[in-house]
Amino acid sequence: MKLLLASRNAHKAQELTELLPGVRFVLWPASAPDIPEDGAFFQDNALQKATNALRWWQQYGTETVDGVLADDSGLCVDALWGGPGVLSARFAPELDYPTKNRKLLAMIPPDVPRCARFVCVLALAPLNGAPFTVGGAVEGTLALEHRGEQGFGYDPIFIPEGFEQTFGELPSDIKHRFSHRGRAARALAERLGL
Repeated sequence: MKLLLASRNAHKAQELTELLPGVRFVLWPASAPDIPEDGAFFQDNALQKATNALRWWQQYGTETVDGVLADDSGLCVDALWGGPGVLSARFAPELDYPTKNRKLLAMIPPDVPRCARFVCVLALAPLNGAPFTVGGAVEGTLALEHRGEQGFGYDPIFIPEGFEQTFGELPSDIKHRFSHRGRAARALAERLGL
C-alpha cells in the first residue's frame, strides 16, 4: 500500500514508517501549499488535512497513491485546561522544542497534579471510499524538566503511565508499544488488514 502522508514533519514520517511497515509513504512536497487545520478537535483536523490533501494531490500529484494519511496529535495537560491540545504544534512557534518544553513546564503551578495525556488521531482518505479516523491515547504525567533526546516534540517531558522515564529517554521500540501514535497506528493496521 502506498499513501501520501499529509505532513512535512520528518520525525512523524519516520515514526509512521516504523509503526506501519506494510505502507510506503510519499511525503507532502515542499512545493505544495500548507494544509489547513483549524478544527476544534484532533479528529476535525486530521480529517480536514486528509481530505484537503487528497483533493490537491488528485489535481497536482506526481505519482499514484492509494489514499492520504493525516495525523493530528498533541499533548493535553490537565493543569492547563487540556492545553496545548490541538494547538500543540502551534504553541510558542518561535521556540525550539527544548525551550518550548521549558516554557510549558513553567506554566504549570507547583502545587497541582501534573497529569497529562498524548492523543493521536489518524485520518485515512482513500482514493475510493469514505474517509475514516482511528485514534490512540496514552496517560501519564509531566516531568519537572526536559529529560532525554529520543523521540521529538514534547517526548522529553512526558512520562507514560507505568514508567519513570520520559518518552525522550525510552528506546523507540518501547515507546512505540505504548505511545498514542503507536496505538493509533495499530488500530489503522487492523482496520486495513495489514
